[in-house]
Amino acid sequence: MELPKHLNQKIENHRQSDLFKKLPAFNNLVDFSSNDYLGFSKSEVIFKHTHAYLLENEIFQNGSTGSRLSTGNHSVYPIAESFIAEFHEAEAALIFNSGYDANIGFFSAVAQENDVVLYDELCHVSIKDGISLSKAKSHSFIHNDFEDLERLIAKFPNTTIYIVTETVFSMDGDCPNLEELVQLSEKYNCYLIVDEAHSLGVFGEKGEGLLQYLKLHNRVFARIVTLGKGLGCLGAAVLGSIGLKEYLINFANSFIYTTALPPQAIATILTAYQQLEIEKESIEKLRQNIVFFNQQKNLLGLKPMFVHSKSAIHSAIVPGNKNVKQLAEQLQDKGFDVQAIFSPKVPEGQERLRFCLHSYNSEEEINQVLLLVRNYLF
Repeated sequence: MELPKHLNQKIENHRQSDLFKKLPAFNNLVDFSSNDYLGFSKSEVIFKHTHAYLLENEIFQNGSTGSRLSTGNHSVYPIAESFIAEFHEAEAALIFNSGYDANIGFFSAVAQENDVVLYDELCHVSIKDGISLSKAKSHSFIHNDFEDLERLIAKFPNTTIYIVTETVFSMDGDCPNLEELVQLSEKYNCYLIVDEAHSLGVFGEKGEGLLQYLKLHNRVFARIVTLGKGLGCLGAAVLGSIGLKEYLINFANSFIYTTALPPQAIATILTAYQQLEIEKESIEKLRQNIVFFNQQKNLLGLKPMFVHSKSAIHSAIVPGNKNVKQLAEQLQDKGFDVQAIFSPKVPEGQERLRFCLHSYNSEEEINQVLLLVRNYLF
């Protein structure tokens, strides 16, 4: 059967607005696009250690056979979750199949009918979708504006309030003042939830994330770490109290009603975390590349077009979907995989090139791609 006419019209509108998406083909371009910040997704060491772990423990199972509450809670799960909790200095960790699943399950289950959720306006869509599935009232506050947040808090006295933010925002690459936010949440007895998707592997001596690096992790209600980015594998984990873990096991639908990840996936997570604990060179090289990128963009006169960032994500504002699409295609034609971000994913006039930096990018590659941007624009 053909697609209904009104759905075809939506597709056509996307084409006319330069928003039409299609699955990309594999390419061998220089990677300034993926979330594989430390190169763990391509690590032979992690691959071989995972394989050895499965053989040594005589795990020859391809699938998990069911949800974790039925037949899918295989032996690797508790080992991996214990390791993750210890690594992050948390009471407990609960693995979900993806970051989207974690946020959908967490927010839809935790926020109740008489509660209020206050979230940064630039929070990821998975957070917003999870909040929308709850019965709680919700309001966004101006990005990283804690005066606006405090104004909203004052409107809901004697109410259970959840505050939601991210340590690194995926489109801007910037970070909130977490010390100030923690103090504010404590002042009003709010429950602070922080998504560390783009922080794991990037901040901290062992890549443990920004909250832990700042010694603030024990002053928040929950942390959510995504394992498919800096860790280079699959899944996500909610970090918090034992009580929170027990609650999510009982009430988070995206956890309860889904087939568990197979042993290979959980063994890869465990092995990647073990590697992260001892990894020094890749983490240090990533930090050097972040510093070098910022230095070079300043030297080339590109600083005004970039959003301020000390993370692995750097966004250059190029207004107009057509303009940013053309520039991204020119960079790709020169061998550099840089992605264009269009409105309405970001506000109109804030369309951008999004550069993701990695430990395996060379200084020569960074300099070349920034030179190309300057030459195309000036």
